[in-house]
Amino acid sequence: MSDTAATIAQDRQKLEMAALSAPAVIFTVAMIAFPVVYTIWLGFQTFSSTGKQSFAGLGNYSRLTSDVEFWHGLWVTIALFVLSLVLQLVFGVWLALVLFHAKRLPGVVRSLFISPFMMPPVVAGMMWLVILDPSLGAANYILQALGLPPSDWLASPTWVIPTVALIDSWQWTPYVALIVLGGLQSLPPSVYEAAQIDGATPFKTFQRITLPLLLPTIVTASILRSVDLLRFFDIIYITTQGGPGNASNTLNIYGFRVGFEFFNIGYASALMLTLTAIVFGAVLAFNRLRGAVAW
Repeated sequence: MSDTAATIAQDRQKLEMAALSAPAVIFTVAMIAFPVVYTIWLGFQTFSSTGKQSFAGLGNYSRLTSDVEFWHGLWVTIALFVLSLVLQLVFGVWLALVLFHAKRLPGVVRSLFISPFMMPPVVAGMMWLVILDPSLGAANYILQALGLPPSDWLASPTWVIPTVALIDSWQWTPYVALIVLGGLQSLPPSVYEAAQIDGATPFKTFQRITLPLLLPTIVTASILRSVDLLRFFDIIYITTQGGPGNASNTLNIYGFRVGFEFFNIGYASALMLTLTAIVFGAVLAFNRLRGAVAW
């Protein structure tokens, strides 16, 4: 009887906990599900210039295949994604190693290293607009002081993508570094002691031990950054708004313009759902990679 009573008490406690958490769970699911379902529904609608709405079926999605701006936006999105992710992973791992080995580094210096990603993107964008100003900015002043020709930076179709990637990498490399630093601090010291006894050089230790053991952490950082990088919006909208011309016009910027400047909500919804599918695909690919390199 005592076991039965204990089981009944546990079941009752579980029911009470479920009843208490049910409103919060229902509210959270509704807040996520409603926008997604509504956007899917809008993706099958078309809107005339007068605001008249009608069912378009797969018309918005078939239009994507022949839309030159869509394919250009996809290329810009992927180019920024790859360039920014590579820069942030390389410099993030380097910064994590610096912070890990420089144990006597003052706390203020450590805080300065990681402060950029805590800055709002609007502030970061406005700050870099001033720095990269072709006539008055500090960037061109430094180039000229070094005897190098000035650059148009954000006003150049050739340099705008690398420049935006550098701005984003400046802001988010410390975030990657913090994730990698956590991975470094969790590595087993015994492996390094064995490598030191065997006479391994620091480079060989990093190549054969640190990097392989850090791969799951690096892939996790890649997943977290991929979600933001494929939805690139804030920095571009503040600095270039997709320009010059359409040189930095990502899918997010293009969808924003289609929806809120040209008021074609149906086609904009189809664009954003396509982008969402790309984000999910990238996350699933990185997640599979993380499972493959896990130890």
